[in-house]
Amino acid sequence: MTTTSLRTRLPQRPRLPQPVVAAILSFLWPGLGQAYLRQTRWAAALGLPAIVLALYVGAQLFGGVEVFAVQLLDPAFAVAVMVWTVIVGALRLGAIGHVYLLATAAERASRSVRGAVIGLLIAVVAMHGVIGYYAFAFYEAGSEIFVPADEPGATDPPVAVATATPQPTPSLEPGVTASPEPTPRPPTNRITFLLTGVDSGFDRNHALTDTLLVVSVDTVDKTAVMLSLPRDLSRLPMYSGGTYNDKINSLLTTARLNPSKYPDGPMGTLTREIGFLIGIQIDYYAQINLEGFEKMVNLVGGIDVNNPKWINDPAYDWFDGTYGFTLSPGKHHLNGRVALAYVRTRQGAGDNDFTRARRQQQVIGALRVKMTSPAMLQKLPDILKVAAKTIKTDFPADQINEIVALGKEIPNDQINQGIVLGPPYAYRPATSTGTYYLLLDMAKIAKLSTQVFGTDSNYYGQDTSAAP
Repeated sequence: MTTTSLRTRLPQRPRLPQPVVAAILSFLWPGLGQAYLRQTRWAAALGLPAIVLALYVGAQLFGGVEVFAVQLLDPAFAVAVMVWTVIVGALRLGAIGHVYLLATAAERASRSVRGAVIGLLIAVVAMHGVIGYYAFAFYEAGSEIFVPADEPGATDPPVAVATATPQPTPSLEPGVTASPEPTPRPPTNRITFLLTGVDSGFDRNHALTDTLLVVSVDTVDKTAVMLSLPRDLSRLPMYSGGTYNDKINSLLTTARLNPSKYPDGPMGTLTREIGFLIGIQIDYYAQINLEGFEKMVNLVGGIDVNNPKWINDPAYDWFDGTYGFTLSPGKHHLNGRVALAYVRTRQGAGDNDFTRARRQQQVIGALRVKMTSPAMLQKLPDILKVAAKTIKTDFPADQINEIVALGKEIPNDQINQGIVLGPPYAYRPATSTGTYYLLLDMAKIAKLSTQVFGTDSNYYGQDTSAAP
């Protein structure tokens, strides 16, 4: 039996009509269907713009999916993605429609051909609609996250602060009348952020910065330092003269209520003051509302922490009529509610503001790991909605991808964390009565600053030998 006769006896698969094949190819890539039909000019006109976009996206994805995704938080970049989504979608729709029009009248009248083309057109609209939805979610979030504070001067470009004297100031006059003239900042490879946690949810009618965490990154050595300031620090020497007699966690609100006295604005005053105290310029701030933090932890599926010691706080308020929080030492997976308690509790036996600050640093690291997981991509729209209501920062939106890429390059063992400016860097005065507060030992602060920040410290070169 010949091969030809065998083929004639075997059942033959029905071949797709040529317009359907061309439409499928143009669905996969605009212009491919035209190339299949030997319409080379149309193939080039429809396909080249998509090729240019693919090359650009490929270059952006080279740094990692999460780096590309976070770049979408730049509203300008998100708008560009939405525009290109519409353009490429239009090219695909046009390419599919064009190959259909190139078919014969009989082919166009075929129900199967029309059905296939309509199905492909609907699929294109759906795909690009989803991409546009994600891009718009990033745009909305970025527009709310990367905005200056409302108060004048709150997010003015940071200036180098005057060098702090490594001794407590004897003045107790409450006064900030004007900022000193900025001194030129020497070149540095360091970027420093102030992360503030605002405890203003539930039944509270105030907003205190109970979390004050400085994160400083050396962009060349690929190292980082995390340093927390207790909320009870008081009688602080101010960067522009005088002393702030209240606790540091109220400085933001005080500056907001007294704009004539604090011309740098609320956040400007806080960042300059903390930079002045620890001897390093604060470049940017990020503010997190702790109520939104709980929702964010839940959206990422919880976080994993290793609790170093027993927590037993019978007075912890869950704000639902119940009290008391306990957690055993060891590894735990925390949902948002428990994670919030983990970073807020401080009243248990052996617990205090300093142990809480270390836990806050630990949780920030755990959330960083979870947020950069590729598994979070499908939850991004919901995460972004919460983030937009939870996070505010003056960091440039068009540089967010660079800082995320830098963060990926810093190994965990190169992050110096756990530094809290409690004892021995701060002490409770022996004569103090009533309200609990701490005073900074500026000589010890100066010595610590030069140890962790090196030549970037404003204290560098000063004699800190007197500090034990």
